Amino acid sequence: MIDAGCEVEGYASDITRTFPINGKFSEAQQQIYQIVLDAQLAAIESIKPSEAVFKPHQIATHVIQQGLIGLGILQQDGDLSQFYMHGTGHWLGLDVHDVGEYKQDNQHRKFTPGMVTTVEPGIYIRKDDKINPIYWNIGIRIEDDVLVTEQGNTVLTGSLVKTINEIESLMKN
Repeated sequence: MIDAGCEVEGYASDITRTFPINGKFSEAQQQIYQIVLDAQLAAIESIKPSEAVFKPHQIATHVIQQGLIGLGILQQDGDLSQFYMHGTGHWLGLDVHDVGEYKQDNQHRKFTPGMVTTVEPGIYIRKDDKINPIYWNIGIRIEDDVLVTEQGNTVLTGSLVKTINEIESLMKN
């Protein structure tokens, strides 16, 4: 897992990609990776003007929860926080974790054009006797930087490899 960033003209970036150490994801790693990617893509799709800033997190956690239930890793009433213990994103601007409240007057803020946020869902599975050992010690996070536009959003880091095939192809070369 590589979490990196840079600054250009005073503005920060933040990106995470997860690479298989031997160049190819195992079947279990692919399953977890695809859940995280699906969660990230769904969360990004929800980012548009007038939507609550909490919506991407709600969507990502739902996708991750359903994916882990489907694999038998999480029970229907299980605690997702043992596998996903951070928020789905944060403000990005003059600092990597830029300032600004997520609520105003006790209400979730709405996205407005010009805001930049990260979208970084992840799944982290520790050794646990209740979990199939093929999933032990898998950690996947995918992070991109997203600009809210008048029409929706633009993924500022969208040109970088992200799918399983793209990453394995890059590793092969």
